[in-house]
Amino acid sequence: MKEAIRLENVSRTFPQRGQRIVAIRELSLSVPVGQRLALVGPDGAGKTTLLRLLAGLLAPDTGRLRVLGRELPAEAAAVQAEIGYLPQRFGLYDDLTVAENLTLWADLYGLAREARRERLATLLQASGLAPFQNRLARELSGGMRQKLALAVVLLRTPPLLLLDEPSVGIDPLSRRELWELTQRLVGPETTIVWSTAYLEEAERCERVLVLQEGRRIADGSPAELRAELAGRVFRLVPGDGRPRPWFLQFWRHPAVVDVAVRGGALRLVTREPGKTAGLAPDLEPVAARLEDAVVARLAALDPPSPPDPELPRPPVRGPEVVIEVQQLARDFGDFRAVDGLTFSVRRGEIFGLLGPNGAGKSTTFRMLCGLLPPSGGRAEVLGFDLSRAARHARARIGYMAQRFGLSPDLPVRANLAFAAAAYGLPLWRRRRRIRELAEAFALLPVLERPTHELPPGFRQRLAMAAALVHDPEILFLDEPTSGVDPLARRAFWYRIARLAEAGTTVLVTTHFLDEAEYCDRVLIVDGGRALALGEPARILADTRARHPEVADLEDAFVALLDERRRARAA
Repeated sequence: MKEAIRLENVSRTFPQRGQRIVAIRELSLSVPVGQRLALVGPDGAGKTTLLRLLAGLLAPDTGRLRVLGRELPAEAAAVQAEIGYLPQRFGLYDDLTVAENLTLWADLYGLAREARRERLATLLQASGLAPFQNRLARELSGGMRQKLALAVVLLRTPPLLLLDEPSVGIDPLSRRELWELTQRLVGPETTIVWSTAYLEEAERCERVLVLQEGRRIADGSPAELRAELAGRVFRLVPGDGRPRPWFLQFWRHPAVVDVAVRGGALRLVTREPGKTAGLAPDLEPVAARLEDAVVARLAALDPPSPPDPELPRPPVRGPEVVIEVQQLARDFGDFRAVDGLTFSVRRGEIFGLLGPNGAGKSTTFRMLCGLLPPSGGRAEVLGFDLSRAARHARARIGYMAQRFGLSPDLPVRANLAFAAAAYGLPLWRRRRRIRELAEAFALLPVLERPTHELPPGFRQRLAMAAALVHDPEILFLDEPTSGVDPLARRAFWYRIARLAEAGTTVLVTTHFLDEAEYCDRVLIVDGGRALALGEPARILADTRARHPEVADLEDAFVALLDERRRARAA
């Protein structure tokens, strides 16, 4: 079989703080022409380094590398002239329109004018960007920007397409559309290497390569990886309908390698087949998913760590309902971003705000944090009317924004100290609180390291620790796990669940619909309006009654969006 990619004992290291960090370690790999290969693994596993090696942007330290029959790095220019490469940060020009971006890149690629006209029309139509071709790139939603970036890469029809987490930070419907767009616009002979943190995307590929610290730890078809978990995956339905306490109980159980909340129940992966004694009665064996297989492989290699220490918390006092929203609205000129939202949130509840890119989630968060005044309606947080006393409410809430908001140049300790000072903690309290948070979020080993050197998972923990430095009663998390690997996301939700059990109220937005399962209730919005409000299992059941093909909450989410868009088009 003809090869598109061949690596033989390839290694690549980088200098860091006086030593060499190994990103790719003696990796051998053969990828045949036309194969769809998913590249998955935790933060720092080497996925981006591998893609940059394949694109001829990096040279291996040792080993042999051939791409499209050419030796790298000697023939890098020839390889780069043929392949399509979409890095995590693609260079769209924000001040140019959709059509102008495509035309500029067509000029850079040297496309002939006749071929260009037909290709541009095909790309605009297939991507759904034709009605928006005169819109500036900076005015596009996240999903539309990624479609435009992919369209630029596909101006030519490359024999090899390298995609570095192209769907990070975009909603499930846009992720599906991005995958379908890719399949429509490339031929069967095009080889695709798709790096992703979304395992449902990896499930669509013919082959999955799992990396850990630059090493291959699993390689095979999704079916082959799932087969490794025969007799090890179980489902537990809590009798009281509350999966969170069970999730916390099983998190560090020695017989359990992975636990997650799915469909209002617990999903357990045991370390050995059939070893369920002492876990719980009424465990139901279920078929494994690719997510189970990948997370179990990664978790088995992760050394066990001691339980996180409890963060000291003052006694919880005050009303049961801590957030009350009535007909909340926000306008930006003639555009209404939030349109009449009404909901309430109880103390100690995990409340999820879900919706596609541009649905109004972040705008709603900013209003509830007192960072943006409402245009209409009423919002009360901890009894304070945000139209009159936003400052008093802000002192009792924590906010973790979509984009990392701390200084990348400061060490971890200095960033925590800055956050503590900004919230007015006295000096003696700052020192003790930084120590508490560093222990709770496993930041002690990196306290003196510059923040920009941290992997994404560590930066996420730091951002959350900074949001908690003043011990807030309510924690707002705006897409906190975007671009973070599955294992780190599990640990993140373990910490969230512990905070909620201790009485902290948590509001969260996320594009990982499996994460919504950890929420007590969710509100799904589109175009600033509410589509559904309630427990995740109830929303799934109600949607499935109208759409029997719906299998999980992500399917329900997509079905609800499709219902709304059909209604608007009618």
